[in-house]
Amino acid sequence: MVKTTGKVTIKKYANRRLYDTESSSYITLDRLGAMIREGREFEVIDAKSGDDITHQVLTQIIVEEESRGDGATMLPVNFLRQLIGLYGGAMQPAVPQYLDAAMDMFSKNQAAMRDAMSGAAGGARGGAAAVCPYLASTATEWGGGWGMRGRRTASPESPPASSSGPASNFSATPATASTTSSAATMGSPSSSSPVTSFRQTPLI
Repeated sequence: MVKTTGKVTIKKYANRRLYDTESSSYITLDRLGAMIREGREFEVIDAKSGDDITHQVLTQIIVEEESRGDGATMLPVNFLRQLIGLYGGAMQPAVPQYLDAAMDMFSKNQAAMRDAMSGAAGGARGGAAAVCPYLASTATEWGGGWGMRGRRTASPESPPASSSGPASNFSATPATASTTSSAATMGSPSSSSPVTSFRQTPLI
């Protein structure tokens, strides 16, 4: 009896042919792609060395899908450029986990995204326009967990603002005695340490 559950072992031979040990037949990369969409688990083993080459074969499936020439690609050129640029850099070790977390969040929200696209008017373009704000909010949600939200912080090496530069509406002024007392009452580490607050005051 042919098994329909569990992980399937696929053997790859030197002639690049893929052999499905479950169905006892040779299959193609297209069939492997279909198995993934069906939710089937499989591993690809080099028939000669016994090495696990699943990652290599999955990459080949992506290359095949992206090179079909029907305009249905999923990897934008800008994304590919940035991804390639990360190879060999200090951030390379963090990229796999980051992308894995992003795809996991995407998978969990597929139903809501499908509803947003199907309910939009104006065809494919209308659907894309409707789902873009949803994607943005989702990206912010999981991106924040990785500390990837955009933050503007002052650098220690930043030079002081020039008097001839653009005027700012904010200036640092010492806190009043009542403010210092309140901070101490709320559990400040040291009531004797200087406290500085930022107040919006017009500059002359």
